[in-house]
Amino acid sequence: MYVQGGVVIGPGNSTTSTGDPHHTVRTAVPLTVGVEEEFLLVDARTFRVVPAAPHVLATAGGLPGELHPEGTRYQVELSTPVAHSATALRKELVALRRTLGRAARAHGCRLLAAPSPVLPVEGPLHLTDDEPRQREQHRRFGSLTDTLVSCGRHVHVGTLDVDTAVTVSNRVRPWLPTLIALAANSPFWGGRDTGHASWRAMAWSGWPSAGLPPHFTSTAHFRRSVQTLLASGAALDVKMVYWDLRPSLRWPTLEIRAPDMSPDIDTAVLQAELARALVATALRENAEGRPEPVLREDVLHLARWRAAHDGLEGFGLDPYSGEEVPAADLAEALLDLVAPELAAAGDLDHAAKTMAALLRDGSGAHRQRAAFARRHDLTDVLRHLADETETL
Repeated sequence: MYVQGGVVIGPGNSTTSTGDPHHTVRTAVPLTVGVEEEFLLVDARTFRVVPAAPHVLATAGGLPGELHPEGTRYQVELSTPVAHSATALRKELVALRRTLGRAARAHGCRLLAAPSPVLPVEGPLHLTDDEPRQREQHRRFGSLTDTLVSCGRHVHVGTLDVDTAVTVSNRVRPWLPTLIALAANSPFWGGRDTGHASWRAMAWSGWPSAGLPPHFTSTAHFRRSVQTLLASGAALDVKMVYWDLRPSLRWPTLEIRAPDMSPDIDTAVLQAELARALVATALRENAEGRPEPVLREDVLHLARWRAAHDGLEGFGLDPYSGEEVPAADLAEALLDLVAPELAAAGDLDHAAKTMAALLRDGSGAHRQRAAFARRHDLTDVLRHLADETETL
């Protein structure tokens, strides 16, 4: 049991009511979900990143828009079609991962579902073929571009018009640190243990257009914030709006960008299930006329840092009070909050079992450190990640 904003959330009262104990407001239209996953390509023997993306993608083929390059030639990305169920999403993820994995092996590589290359990247950065944009990005942001060699998982929940996506984002924001803790999978960076569970979250927030989004008072406020990023030089274009959560500027979706990439398919599906259920919960609260949550911005920023530092095994901060709380309790509180919407979508059983397994077996960061502890050899970490990536 856990207190969120003065409301007790626990196993006995996970369903939100409108006042009538027999009636709960539901969203009228089922929400869709789509996932983008970014991968590293590593040499099958040395496990160092290799700039093989153009060759791997050419071999993989696939439908337009499903497999494509990322910011560097060390990376490839998949995008699932729009899915109406977690079962359909899982099927697409497995099929696309298998296609990329086969293509990688054809070029002496292994596919790595990891947020960081673990080992140092040697030599100059191999950027994608969009050279004018990449050169300008490197000129303007310098060493920040080194963090482009990192991978996340982006979950799109739709269909939402931009006005709705903006209001929903305000209700999802408090849970971004918990989503970061659940997905934490980047303790090693540049050949050493960073002391954080998700160093990617820390490194990526160095970009002036990244990190937590503002609390938006209106759609006009959202558009002004984007325009300010562009006008100030903090972003070259709208593609560089790197907030952890954003109304998509391309699709009718709300995009959750906070989670680290991870190899486990069940964890990927869990993140999509939680994202969709959070959006559904926010829509329900909007329909019920509930006031938006009031947060101290400094507390939310500290909660994000604590989630990146401790991950799932340590402590987090209650985003409302700033009190220290076991990260596992925050994860269970999130599950309790969205349980009605998970149940309505048919996702509750899978989400609960996957969450329980994470809490029992540890986060990706915990498992990486366990792999390293056996021989104090980072290639063991990379082999562990590659093997998990190929376990479908």
